[in-house]
Amino acid sequence: MLGGARSGKSRHAQAIAEACAGERVFVATAQAFDGEMAERIALHQRDRDASWRTIEEPVDLPGVIAAVAGGGRVLLVDCLTLWLSNLLLAEADLDAASDALVDAIQRAEANIVFVSNEVGFGIVPDNALARRFRDAAGRLNQRVAAACDVVELVVAGLPLRIKG
Repeated sequence: MLGGARSGKSRHAQAIAEACAGERVFVATAQAFDGEMAERIALHQRDRDASWRTIEEPVDLPGVIAAVAGGGRVLLVDCLTLWLSNLLLAEADLDAASDALVDAIQRAEANIVFVSNEVGFGIVPDNALARRFRDAAGRLNQRVAAACDVVELVVAGLPLRIKG
């Protein structure tokens, strides 16, 4: 599920996951470094009922997918761009992490719904770190989209299927 900020992508992704049979697992990649992010996280938590199990993992997303993506489960990963931010801040090898994620997706025996921001529609960022993030997010989205059966872009709360 791709989309811009406040496009409705998380809400749409949750509805898709809830329509799937099986145990629901929410994989949260966000970290609450400030009050605003803490409130965003709390809002997402309030949107899910008790049928969801939550795993908070800001860095080892491939490991979580490998560990829990089986047994008829459905995973909702929210979100890939926050995971990427965490990797950038940790100065991780982005290519190796992307390889591991794609491998975990391809091996998974579960339905996985990913949420990711589409950050390439805006102006060119004015600093090197922001440009590196934008470029890395674009590459990550391409790789994950290639590994997924269905890809949708959400704009103004409206989903547009672009693959599958």
